[in-house]
Amino acid sequence: MPGPYIRAAWSAARRCLPSSKTNPKYYNSIFGRTGSSSWFTRRGFSAAAPAIDHPDSVVDPAKIRNVAVIAHVDHGKTTLMDRLLRQCGADVPHERALDSINLERERGITIASKVTSISWNGNELNMVDTPGHADFGGEVERVVGMVEGAVLVVDAGEGPLAQTKFVVAKALKYGIRPVLMLNKVDRPSVSEDRCGEVESMVFDLFANLGASEEQLEFPILYASAKEGWASTTFTKDPPTEHRNMSALLDAILSHVPPPRADLEEPFKMMVSMMERDFYLGRILTGRITSGIVRIGDKVHGLRKTDSGSEKFEEGRVVKLMKKKGTSTALIDCAGAGDIISLAGLSNPSIGHTVSSLEVTTALPAIELDPPTISMTFSVNDSSLGGRDGSQLTGAKIGERLRAEAETNLAINVVPVPGTDSFEVQGRGEMQLGILIENMRREGFELSVSPPKVMYKTEDGQKLEPLEEVIIEVNEEHVGLVMEALSNRRGELIDMGPCAGAEGRTRMTLTCPSRGLVGYRSVFNADTHGTGFMHRAFLTYAKYRGPLGNVRKGVLVSMGSGTITAYSLMGLEARGILFVSPGMEAYDGMIIGENSRDSDLDVNPVRAKELSNMRSAGKDENVRLAPPRQMTLEEAIGYVAADELIEASYTKNSAIEEKMSGCQQAEINSPFQQRMIYRTADYICTVYLQATEHIKAPVAI
Repeated sequence: MPGPYIRAAWSAARRCLPSSKTNPKYYNSIFGRTGSSSWFTRRGFSAAAPAIDHPDSVVDPAKIRNVAVIAHVDHGKTTLMDRLLRQCGADVPHERALDSINLERERGITIASKVTSISWNGNELNMVDTPGHADFGGEVERVVGMVEGAVLVVDAGEGPLAQTKFVVAKALKYGIRPVLMLNKVDRPSVSEDRCGEVESMVFDLFANLGASEEQLEFPILYASAKEGWASTTFTKDPPTEHRNMSALLDAILSHVPPPRADLEEPFKMMVSMMERDFYLGRILTGRITSGIVRIGDKVHGLRKTDSGSEKFEEGRVVKLMKKKGTSTALIDCAGAGDIISLAGLSNPSIGHTVSSLEVTTALPAIELDPPTISMTFSVNDSSLGGRDGSQLTGAKIGERLRAEAETNLAINVVPVPGTDSFEVQGRGEMQLGILIENMRREGFELSVSPPKVMYKTEDGQKLEPLEEVIIEVNEEHVGLVMEALSNRRGELIDMGPCAGAEGRTRMTLTCPSRGLVGYRSVFNADTHGTGFMHRAFLTYAKYRGPLGNVRKGVLVSMGSGTITAYSLMGLEARGILFVSPGMEAYDGMIIGENSRDSDLDVNPVRAKELSNMRSAGKDENVRLAPPRQMTLEEAIGYVAADELIEASYTKNSAIEEKMSGCQQAEINSPFQQRMIYRTADYICTVYLQATEHIKAPVAI
């Protein structure tokens, strides 16, 4: 029978062919030539790359280095990754090449962790770029277990800040030996003495966090990631032949140990990242703990349970992939210690174990800090609901939120019994704001409640989350900031002049998370945009009592219809407006902020009466001040406990002039945002015909 011989010959011929021609449909899907999934964050790259030169070879674990780049926000992590990619010959099409998500490019921040590999002196360096914002600390926690070393990037001018302490604590907990890189030393304000002070501050930070003697012996490099050079000695202008990143790459090879791996043991891998492809399904990324995996191998998924480990799916490895520079390459096999992606299973998610069939024990699960705030997502049932969005039902909202919880372990989704609402728990208003923005762009319409703090009770005592806040302001603004934070139950720990900045004061405080919700916009207004505020979760501590007066009352519409300039002209003296003429309003919609502490019912749709009698103000020209505009995060922090945010989208750019004044038009986006405040108590007032407001939120 010639059939088996023909199939064997055909399989051998296919192995000899270049991998890039084996499956054009797969390449089209993974390199962005088809539509991208709207449920899962895509961390792939848009540029195609050929397959690895030697597909049948497994990289020696002794030649592998797994390194994470960690730092506070805006200290230069992603820029450093660009320079390392260029140093190792990768094609970097633009700045911040690893920021592949639209919102990352628009906002200039890193939201999700990404992994890529570069080659240096015959070694394979798997580099992981991590977010620096405190709200995305879960991304750092889930990838720090994949690496044996870390490059700690610290701004030589600012020194270690709140998020620096967080990422260092996570790295030290896993026994990682960091490499300290003082970035931005080319700035005029940075001197050699200042670098010495920052080194001492970092050393004290390590010691206070319980670092071992081996971890305290970290190498120090001086660099300018923007200029693309690093040096082992302090300099501001290195020679031309040394204006590169060789010093940092050599320090990684000499200081970071190779992974402890055994190629002879059965295959095991902890899933740390997950993507979704229309053709392949789930793409699972993680570091191989032991063994070798090949295309076609039988594997199964394992997860930890109270009674031990549980097997929940069995399948075959369909594809093996590896990030190389700014592209993705197909590989035929991979060994222990390497970070790869595989496809073939549909159920495993982050924190689960993928292994060969003889393995029955799952790897230890990823430990994450608990969420600190929660918001309720529900169906948009306002008078303007359903006009623009396509995903309107509670079932669609719940399905989308559950899919988000699978790829982001820092978010928990809990259904509210008896309703179409879902309680979403996270780390901060920015993290949940990013989720709302992604859902809005995907066509969802929803109502969102203001953030609520996640309290704890231990030994009969109520505990609340505290955050460490580091503030740098001009001396004339210290009083305003201290007064605002005292109303928010903040307590001062340290205060002194900023090093290298005359007339600036640096303060370190602890403040409840509930007191910091919505404070950033107030802080920017008080300091006229000249202040810097950094915050990170510290611990749970005793409840500090109710907050002081942190917000004025609001102006609430008592009529429905189109807002008129004639009506707004008389309302400007009452406070700050959020709306402009031509917008649609309804009963209970918040249209502005009152100048007093109490709420005020107003009629923004009142039109000028027409008659045959000439009035003194007939030819009066209406001139209105521009309405106050807010970002989504500012709006989340602004609303009170009895108010909701209505978030939707529109594809018609001509409607932009009719949108609410509290919208934020996104850069390079085909959608615009319509975000409207409304209070639950005023809706009750309309139906109950009550004169007093009922201060209770309405269940959605």
